[in-house]
Amino acid sequence: MELTINHNQKKFDVLPENLEALIAMEIPEKKKGIAVALNNRIISKSSWPETILSNKDSILIITATQGG
Repeated sequence: MELTINHNQKKFDVLPENLEALIAMEIPEKKKGIAVALNNRIISKSSWPETILSNKDSILIITATQGG
């Protein structure tokens, strides 16, 4: 199984059960300031647990940063 995450292909033996699980795997230390698009569609954080991933999905993860 394969996903494209931030324009990089990543292979999985088994896909994460939902978008929330994928985010927890990819950036476990970050809990706030995350925006996610699945196949060019923004997914609200409240919908992550019910958003099921499919082989060949494209995910864009954007995290807010601080600085000046």
